Amino acid sequence: MAKRVAQPAEGRRAEPLFFHSMPTTEDIKQRIEAAIPGARAEVSGGNDHFKATVTAEAFAGRSRIEQHRLVYAVFGEELGGAIHALSLKTHVG
Repeated sequence: MAKRVAQPAEGRRAEPLFFHSMPTTEDIKQRIEAAIPGARAEVSGGNDHFKATVTAEAFAGRSRIEQHRLVYAVFGEELGGAIHALSLKTHVG
């Protein structure tokens, strides 16, 4: 028998699909490193506020804003939800 999934109330955003509970620093590190080829991430924080330092060759030739957008795109709508805040430092490397 298929499991019924509750739909969000009208005007409310559905919860993110990836995180079924509060993400850990390791969850965030793994997601960044899996999504950006060759990236190395160091993540600290907890609950729903995190800080990440990400080093990647993929950042070469990109502005700081473009680098940050690349990392934020990994999480999409999860930012502001399960991940309330993600402070970034990015480096080419």
